[in-house]
Amino acid sequence: MSFSKVDYSEIIDALQQNREGEVNELLKELTYRLRDYMRVVLDASQDDREECVQRALTIAYEQIIQGNIKDEKRIFAYLLKICRNEYFTLKKENRRLESLDNHDYEEQDNYEGHFVDPGDQVQNLMDEDRQKILEACLDNLKEEYREFIEYLMERPNISTEDASRHFGISQASMRTRKSRILERLHYCFQRKWNK
Repeated sequence: MSFSKVDYSEIIDALQQNREGEVNELLKELTYRLRDYMRVVLDASQDDREECVQRALTIAYEQIIQGNIKDEKRIFAYLLKICRNEYFTLKKENRRLESLDNHDYEEQDNYEGHFVDPGDQVQNLMDEDRQKILEACLDNLKEEYREFIEYLMERPNISTEDASRHFGISQASMRTRKSRILERLHYCFQRKWNK
């Protein structure tokens, strides 16, 4: 899903004129882009992204309805700023609650530490792409093999002995099956990644 729109000024008119279908489409696009910004730039968790985007949209909605938006062309930048501020407020509140015993207040206000380096932003995007490719490759496996490898992935510290007992096969068969499935996944991943 790739959105290239930067000017969301039409959402203001759509909200004020109760054009629900248009508002819903624009909100879907905006929500995706705001969550993506928070994931890539701020490295925010999924829960934090959901919370902050919801808050930002609520704040912006109230401002739009009250007629307080002066430059409609900059609504997206305004929403990004609200998301960022809400994220810092949320983090500050979480740290305050966590550090009541520690009294470590100096570190609470160090907001620059929350931004992700540009190189890490690219890495975050690549990690998400890799995850999607892996999921697609897992879906291509036979159900029996997919369940087998998912069981092992969910339990990375399981011993070969325990896993072979779970599947009712010998340890040698366990290692062979795991190796063959991983080889298939690796081949599928490399093929899809290099497209």
